[in-house]
Amino acid sequence: MAAMGGSVARRYARALFGIGVDSGKFEALGQEIGDLATLWSSSAELRQALENPVFRPSEKRAVLEQILPRVAPTPEVQRLALLLLERRRILLLPAIARAYRDFADAHTGRVRAKVTSAEPLSAAALDRVRRSLEERTGKKVIVEPAVDAGLIGGVVAQVGDLVLDGSVRTQLADLRQKLLN
Repeated sequence: MAAMGGSVARRYARALFGIGVDSGKFEALGQEIGDLATLWSSSAELRQALENPVFRPSEKRAVLEQILPRVAPTPEVQRLALLLLERRRILLLPAIARAYRDFADAHTGRVRAKVTSAEPLSAAALDRVRRSLEERTGKKVIVEPAVDAGLIGGVVAQVGDLVLDGSVRTQLADLRQKLLN
């Protein structure tokens, strides 16, 4: 199901992305579909209201129509959300938002880097990491910071398949290997 759901989500995302590119507002549509997916993921009440078979389709539609203008004002995103509800595919929202983001990133030559450190990095440190990754990849990098105390210190950066591991944990493991051999 997950694989099929992924390809279905990509089809919806690609359709919306195409409309966004043609109309010159793919960034705005991406922001809205992302906001809607975040709301969906974070609100158990919303998921319950839209997935519960006890509610009639007209009631579910009324709930969604009330929320949409505040979260997704563009008619394109509203039509997509209502279509997903009608086709009982509203639960694909987060997967559609991720696929849309991937299309937008590829279109603009952006890549996302997950940058993990033992403690939160300062804005200046994140900026240095971003610039360094941009030099290595030749692309605009969007840094997504994460914290893992298990690293002890240093940074691990992952851009697609490229992993740059400068963590103290890895350095200690390498040193241990050298001492054992």
